[in-house]
Amino acid sequence: MNETSLIQTLSIWVLPVLLAITVHEAAHGYVANMLGDKTALMLGRLTLNPIKHIDPISTIILPLVLVMLGGVVFGYAKPVPVDPRNFKKPREHMAIVAAAGPLSNLGMAIGWALLLGLALHGLNQTWIGYPLSMMAQAGITINLILMLLNFIPIPPLDGGRVLSGFLGPMAALKFSRIEPYGLFILLLLLFTGILGKTLWPIEQWLQGLLIGLVV
Repeated sequence: MNETSLIQTLSIWVLPVLLAITVHEAAHGYVANMLGDKTALMLGRLTLNPIKHIDPISTIILPLVLVMLGGVVFGYAKPVPVDPRNFKKPREHMAIVAAAGPLSNLGMAIGWALLLGLALHGLNQTWIGYPLSMMAQAGITINLILMLLNFIPIPPLDGGRVLSGFLGPMAALKFSRIEPYGLFILLLLLFTGILGKTLWPIEQWLQGLLIGLVV
C-alpha cells in the first residue's frame, strides 16, 4: 500500500473505528451506572472521551497494522470495569450491561446508513459527498462486525455474558469456566475459517439491508 492510499484509507476508517469502540465501551458503563454499579463513574470511564478508552496496542497499533496489510480493520478499546456485585440481580443485570455494547454498534450502523443516504442523495453534488459516503460505508461495516463478533456466545465476549443471564445459577457457573479458554476458542474459529464463513454472510446481508433502505 503506497503512502497516498494509506492516508486515504486511514482518513476513511479512523473516525468510524474510534467511534465504534469508544461508544461500545461507554454504553457498558452508562447502563451499568443506571443499574447501580458506579465503578466506571468513579474511575472516570463513564465518558465518550475516546482518550479515556484508548489502548495503545488494541485501539491504535492493531487497526493501523491491519490497514497497512489491507485486511479487515478491527480494534477494541480498554474494557469498561463493571462490578456485578453492585447489581440487585447480578446475572440478569450483567447480561443487560453486556448487551448494551453490541446494541450500541447496531445503533451506530443505522446512524451511518442514514449518513450514507444523505451523502448519496443530499450531498452528492458537493465536495463532501463522496468521502462522506466512503466513511459511512466503513462505519456500517465496522459496527456490524463488532456487533456480530461480540454477540458470539463465548465468554468473555458480550454474548457469553448475555447467555449466562438466561441460564440457571449452576449452569451459568459451569458455563463461566469456559472464560479462560474463550480467546483460544475464538482464535481457533478464526484460523479454521469457521468464524468468517459464519459471520461474513450475516454481515453482508445486514449491510445490504441497511444500504438498501437508504440508496
